Amino acid sequence: MLITIEPGVRLFVDIEGPGFVPDGPRLREKPTLILLHGGPGYDHSSFKPLFSRLADIAQIVYVDHRGHGRSSRRPAAEWTLDTFADDVVRLCDALGVEKPIVLGQSFGGFVAQRYLARHPAHPAKVVLSSTSHHLGLERKVEAFTRFGGPEAGAAARAFWTKPCPETWAPYNRHCRDVYNPTPGDPVARARTLMNEEILFTSASGEQQTMQLLPGLARVQCPVLVMAGELDPVTPLADAQEIAAAIPQPWGRLVTFPRAGHGAWRDCPDEAMALLRQFITAA
Repeated sequence: MLITIEPGVRLFVDIEGPGFVPDGPRLREKPTLILLHGGPGYDHSSFKPLFSRLADIAQIVYVDHRGHGRSSRRPAAEWTLDTFADDVVRLCDALGVEKPIVLGQSFGGFVAQRYLARHPAHPAKVVLSSTSHHLGLERKVEAFTRFGGPEAGAAARAFWTKPCPETWAPYNRHCRDVYNPTPGDPVARARTLMNEEILFTSASGEQQTMQLLPGLARVQCPVLVMAGELDPVTPLADAQEIAAAIPQPWGRLVTFPRAGHGAWRDCPDEAMALLRQFITAA
């Protein structure tokens, strides 16, 4: 469905599971889990079908960021982390959701970090999965070289230095399959709706200079940082620095030795068990 969050702006939202379930003589409210997908330029489809495993403990809200996927097209001036972060609040207002649990994967984790900085009292909990707080070019290049060889390292340097169609093609060829040790599913990848213009605009603009660590000092809720130790694009050191920047007692870092980008892609059972524990914890 398309939800209007402000005049002219509609976000595509798919909701899985009821918010209230029978529990003896009453209806018990489940928490709302809002999933912020990666990219930029992709859509929510990478969360399906695996995240359906959590529908018994949370009402799941899949959303395409502004201008992405099935959401309404918007001008490039609106493709900013501040706007995407504020859209989480706007969407919750439109849906009547209070104190959501927000999970940001990769680029969605950039959005979730900015959301924590701008609206620290809004979420009940946040998950920062396979994400970074800065561009970290040299870390990326070193990790792609280590996991994928010199061609992957060179392609990563070229793309993240100058994101454009000419550098994207070799990056896709040499780097995308290095993201995870588990082979990707080409059928699942084909389901993704991609807007390359958003990718190139964001990756060549705001991502080049973003510094998200200072905003994490404002955190006021539990934050789970999940990281794959074999992740080349958002390396482990970035997750460690994110976790260290979160004030105690709110931050918790969990790493997956056998996982790359998005721990549930390589270790689905372990990742889902961790998320289930985090969502249900008092």
